[in-house]
Amino acid sequence: MQVLKHFWRQITISLIFIGLIAGFIFVLATHNTAVVNIANVNIREGPGMSYAITDATTKGTKVHIVRRKSNWLYVRYADHKFGWIASWLVNEHNTQLTKTTKISEATIVIDPGHGGSDSGALSSKGKMEKTYTLRVANAVAKRLRAAGAHVVLTRDSDKYVGLSARPAIANKLHADAFISFHFDSSPEKNQGSGITTYYYHKSTSLGLAKALSSDVQSLPIKSRGIAFGDFLVIRDNQVPAVLMELGYINDKADFKTISSQKYPNEVAHAVYAGLTSYFAGQ
Repeated sequence: MQVLKHFWRQITISLIFIGLIAGFIFVLATHNTAVVNIANVNIREGPGMSYAITDATTKGTKVHIVRRKSNWLYVRYADHKFGWIASWLVNEHNTQLTKTTKISEATIVIDPGHGGSDSGALSSKGKMEKTYTLRVANAVAKRLRAAGAHVVLTRDSDKYVGLSARPAIANKLHADAFISFHFDSSPEKNQGSGITTYYYHKSTSLGLAKALSSDVQSLPIKSRGIAFGDFLVIRDNQVPAVLMELGYINDKADFKTISSQKYPNEVAHAVYAGLTSYFAGQ
């Protein structure tokens, strides 16, 4: 009788153990499974836009996540096929995007210049540059995210961020583009006007500067074109990087536009168009 009780006790423990293992496997499998609810999402050879496209998903494709790297997922799909897909384009990120765009796979770092104790340049009435760079950055980020891009802001509030920390974010993420927003200032008020797009590394960033500068032609402040600029935030960047001076804050006419409610959205539209052209050529 004692032997029989021991036998059934062992059976019960074994069944409980098997149940726990099965539950663990189910949870693990569920956690590592995602659904791509967007048509034509690219599958690539590696974790980034620079890698060749090997396939594309159909809407509703189920993928099993094998591993993660730089916000990309290495997945198994469609009867043991493997490849890399942008993590933000699967349902684990609850994307609302219905179709992909030229920049859906891009990781873009947006840098609102200055912030916190660093006010930046001042308008003739003491308005601070940092306020308007953040306003523009938020509008650009919203537009790019609506197109499916993975957007990271170096600051999302009025806080101080060191210069070196800004390119470091882009380098760590292996971003596809870095854009720093600023407003220019002349030694005396009303002596300067216009938008300038600066690059530092010709081999990586000149193409991005040209694409963005081409589309700011549509903005109400005239474009002064592109120029070489020795600024730390683009000099220390290992990814395509530009710094955009979106007008002169101490020029009366420019500041009227800069401080308007519609200018941030106008910039967002121009930047989106420029990036679309840039990534289409990659």
